[in-house]
Amino acid sequence: MRAMAVCETAARAFVAAARRCFVPPAVPALLMACATPVAGPMATASGPPASAQAGAPLHAAPQPRTVELVLDGRRTVADVFVPPGVALGGAVLAHGFTRTRATMTGHAALLANAGILAVTPDLPYLIDSRDNARALADLVAQMRAGRFAAPVDHLVLIGFSAGGLAALLASDRPGVVGYVGMDPFDRPSRIGHKFAQTLPVPAALLRAPASACNAFSIAAPWAQAFPRIEVDRLFEGATHCDFEAPSDWLCRTVCGPEQPERQGAIGAELLRIVRKWLVPVQVATPG
Repeated sequence: MRAMAVCETAARAFVAAARRCFVPPAVPALLMACATPVAGPMATASGPPASAQAGAPLHAAPQPRTVELVLDGRRTVADVFVPPGVALGGAVLAHGFTRTRATMTGHAALLANAGILAVTPDLPYLIDSRDNARALADLVAQMRAGRFAAPVDHLVLIGFSAGGLAALLASDRPGVVGYVGMDPFDRPSRIGHKFAQTLPVPAALLRAPASACNAFSIAAPWAQAFPRIEVDRLFEGATHCDFEAPSDWLCRTVCGPEQPERQGAIGAELLRIVRKWLVPVQVATPG
């Protein structure tokens, strides 16, 4: 109970610091420790718990395979969701700041069940999205080379919050055919906005209303910057946590509760977009 109180205090400190656009170095480290999956009702690296906390959307199959790998020279782990049959293509899902791959497993399972090879890594860097972008680019290359399953030539990069910025910065790499930002974050320097102006592939933004947790919609202007924006959808009433699947108590404490109906709508829109980009490519390049 004392540990929970300490983590809740750290979460409140993070919100207060985010409003000032300055986060003391000790706060992210403490939040990362609090966010680390532990035994019990919280989600673990192997996927969401059977209890389906707060109604997060879950999908029965396929089950992930956890692998150790090296991304940008750093050791980490990833969950690999291999679809039944021949994959339509691939998807990489990047988690948010102080989060883990466990918070993207619901989305990955949904995509895999629809025929898409989905991989959710633990991002190897804590702070700099440019470092994580290099790691994601490395992962894309490994998936195209058949590191985890049969090679996939075409992939979509998907990222939540700070993972949305990292995924964007890697979306100009060979084989990437689309980018989806899920309530993404940009840095005060607007590095994401500048990069968005030159992105060569279609882009989609799925967003929550402005709040401290998405830096008051700091990434919303990307919609006007992308040369090929296909979707810019605001989910009214959504919280930052609605874009995870599953979310957890830490996100709820910082950003407000998620709702199953909103999570389901977000997951359905994500699947529609990814399939739209991958299926035409697959049809156009018969095996």
